[in-house]
Amino acid sequence: MSHRPFPGRRSVLRGSLAASAALTLPTALGSAPAFALSGRPEAGWGVQTGDVTCDSGLVWVRSDRPARMIVETSATESFRNVRRWHGPLLGADTDFTGTTRLRGLPSGEQIHYRVLLADPDDPRRTGEPVTGTFRTASARRRDGIRFLWSGDLAGQGWGINPDFGGYTIYNAMGALDPDFFLCSGDNIYADGPITSSVALPDGSTWRNITTQEKSKVAETLAEFRGNFRYNLLDDNLKRFNAQVPSIIQWDDHEVTNNWYPGEILGDARYTEKSVDVLASRARQAFSEYFPISTLRRPDGRVYRTVRHGPLLDVFVLDMRTYRNANSTDDQTTDAQGILGAEQLKWLKGELSRSRAVWKVIASDMPLGLVVPDTGDGKPNIEAVAQGDPGAPLGRELQIAELLRFIKHRRITGTVWLTADVHHTSAQHYQPSRAAFTDFERFWEFVSGPLNAGAFPASALDNTFGPERVFVKAPTASNVSPAGGYQFFGEVDIDGHSGELTVRLREQDGTVLFTQVLQPGRVGQ
Repeated sequence: MSHRPFPGRRSVLRGSLAASAALTLPTALGSAPAFALSGRPEAGWGVQTGDVTCDSGLVWVRSDRPARMIVETSATESFRNVRRWHGPLLGADTDFTGTTRLRGLPSGEQIHYRVLLADPDDPRRTGEPVTGTFRTASARRRDGIRFLWSGDLAGQGWGINPDFGGYTIYNAMGALDPDFFLCSGDNIYADGPITSSVALPDGSTWRNITTQEKSKVAETLAEFRGNFRYNLLDDNLKRFNAQVPSIIQWDDHEVTNNWYPGEILGDARYTEKSVDVLASRARQAFSEYFPISTLRRPDGRVYRTVRHGPLLDVFVLDMRTYRNANSTDDQTTDAQGILGAEQLKWLKGELSRSRAVWKVIASDMPLGLVVPDTGDGKPNIEAVAQGDPGAPLGRELQIAELLRFIKHRRITGTVWLTADVHHTSAQHYQPSRAAFTDFERFWEFVSGPLNAGAFPASALDNTFGPERVFVKAPTASNVSPAGGYQFFGEVDIDGHSGELTVRLREQDGTVLFTQVLQPGRVGQ
């Protein structure tokens, strides 16, 4: 494919690492005070960029004390001829995090940036700058696009293991020089405490970095914030954040396992039983720790469209906030479904208006894979498919409505990307195999986990006629990262032919499966 070079990345990353070196292991273990009381502001949690378009992007940072956020950008890593952006005052109300929106950027260009944290009482006193870089989306089709996706980080008690090298999957992803990374949810496991060690089946021991906030399930705002900070103790992730923009969505573990609005928990680990209260606190921490373009809106919504030039629009779904209660999912009418009526209306409108060659539907849950929810001892369903291979029921009714809409509006280039099930696979959906036939063929690709327990492949539901063309999954449940089965996916869109190539990759970057799709088609 035609893909732009990435100039000067290594020296940029050296600067980022030097600036983040103040975050030492004793601090990670919770033996140091949370904030220093003297000196200059420091940004030991690194920098991130998010929701980058042809002419804009968001830059994120966290300070160790009150500070004014300042961002400087340049076309060169020497930072000659800088442009300065004055960001927010970082304080306790946002856990000393802040995001600055950059507008009017040149399209298809490498942007070098550095974040300075200034003393609010003396702007001349600034901490060591933290540097990063990103590419804006190109307005020229011929430049091509490469991006990655995955999900599920620090789940099932498998946290940052220094003996294992930490979250090493981010090194393999960064080596591919992607334009952005789509995280398909479960950025944290707020319901998954991290202990200092876990015995492995072979008799060896998995050792975790631990923190106070990760010693129990998250209930307070401080504990949710601590879950997001935990992942930023990993140097691999911080390096990756400094070089690759993100598009972030959420799923259940940002709050608690398999949650839905209005749920009252029966889990004895929780003193706060209202999921709505927990979700409100989790959403605030989520909005503080990721650069997301819509979270500062009055409705604070996660679903959004991120446009990446003429080749690609990414439609980021929220299958949590608007869903109905988990149930046997076999009702014959279901107006609310898993998206809610308003989000479904939005998605239809956005797909209809899109002129991008490819329309990636970023779905935090799979469509035809059966994902059960047996937390309360009942045979409830967590995702869409419920295992009945016949006509659509329950949440499938809403998906059937969407697939019918795509067919009859002749919307081309739709591809579904997801994570959640902790294995990697490729499903091809076709009407000739399905109980419901009023749709065009499409692909759904699954990846993950990034660093979490791996699980056997989920059962398929034939309502939409999926055929599992490829799968790699363990036969045992909750296989640790040391046992393998950690995955990410890659998407390459060629700027000349418009072909879209999906590669499913292992933790070290090894390609497991490749599928090439042709542009301009309603079905594939």
